[in-house]
Amino acid sequence: MLKSFTDIFKVPELKRRILFTLGVLAVFRLGVAIPVPGIDAQALKSFFETQRHTLFGFLDMFSGGAFSRLSIFSLGIMPYINASIIMSLLQTVVPYLEKMSKEGELGRRKITQFTRYGTVLLAAIQSFGLSFMIIQMKAPDGSMVVRVPSLGFQILTLLTLVTGTIFVMWLGEQITEQGIGNGISLIIFAGIVDRLPASVKDLFRLLSIEEISLFQILFLIVLVLVITGLVVWVETGQRRVPVQYAKRVIGRRIYGGQNTYLPIRVDQAGVIAVIFAVSLLSAPLTVAQFFPNLPVAKKIIEWWTRGHLLYEIIYAGLIIFFCYFYTSIVFNPNDLAENMRKWGGFIPGIRPGEATAKYIENILNRIILGGAIFVAAIAILPDFLRAWFKAPFFFGGTALLIVVGVALDTIGQIESHLIMRHYEGFVKKGRIKGRWFNV
Repeated sequence: MLKSFTDIFKVPELKRRILFTLGVLAVFRLGVAIPVPGIDAQALKSFFETQRHTLFGFLDMFSGGAFSRLSIFSLGIMPYINASIIMSLLQTVVPYLEKMSKEGELGRRKITQFTRYGTVLLAAIQSFGLSFMIIQMKAPDGSMVVRVPSLGFQILTLLTLVTGTIFVMWLGEQITEQGIGNGISLIIFAGIVDRLPASVKDLFRLLSIEEISLFQILFLIVLVLVITGLVVWVETGQRRVPVQYAKRVIGRRIYGGQNTYLPIRVDQAGVIAVIFAVSLLSAPLTVAQFFPNLPVAKKIIEWWTRGHLLYEIIYAGLIIFFCYFYTSIVFNPNDLAENMRKWGGFIPGIRPGEATAKYIENILNRIILGGAIFVAAIAILPDFLRAWFKAPFFFGGTALLIVVGVALDTIGQIESHLIMRHYEGFVKKGRIKGRWFNV
């Protein structure tokens, strides 16, 4: 494996892509450290210390710590993800968009352009609501987070945050096109990994003041290792459906006549389902920011807390829904069955055409259910452990799913570049199975 890592720098294109990706991520992390003008940093830090395990802390994880700093990248990539969800939903109900999605590269570019416009609109709405919320933020000692609340501050904040979101969206697209891996997912990945050292430091600080026991730390380490192994196992797991191709004689050559298999992943959506679910969970909180003094808004903020039963049920339900929804977009059993029939392929014991499509769909539905329940369970598990054991679990299930999924995808792409140029992969037997997802 060490030799494979050294081989990376022997491939000029791969080396260029990796260095480009690292450079873009460094630019993103630099922007996270630049705060919005007019903020009292100490009061802001004190406020977010009390919000660590709420939805605010959850959103801060996805923004890579930018939200808790109220930096120029505070909204992160969430508006772009929300716009992508809306466009994906509209493609299933609007015939014009559905037709456009099937027009190849030209149609994809048009949909991407619409998604960008939607990102700007959603970022403006969220920035406007966030500016209202920032003005009313108070530290535990009563000091205001905003030094001079005014209309000018709100306008400046709105322009800054919208511009920051557009720039982050552009950075993600540049990584996808010129770097390695999926840019949007890598930006989220970088933010999570960046917070890991601070979380470990906090863990040992709690041990030193005897707020957490050594047994609890050992239990947490073992639990993280076990869950990581399970996540890797499920994310790379697949059902192999046997497929046989009939022999065809074309001229003097014989084609087909070989046995192969159709790999169907246990978890087709993976990280995307979790990211989509979190982005939708932030929507009610965004709306409540516009009316912070209304009883209904206060109730929403109270219920929309990690660990609250209603929140956890909705969160798990959204993950399961998006696992099915995303799979229905990227995996069409009818098209697959038709392509198999055209090339003379068939599943032994199943008639080609419609019967094959139904057979694949039944397998897909059963597999997706198991994978979706597993992902939902891993995502909400830390919240219940935190409530049951009264101990802080800094490295949550959602973060673990994202880190493992993005790491598998990125390493899988690097390995493909190496094998394509006649180098060995990272493992001697088989290949690392990346997720190959797109936002």
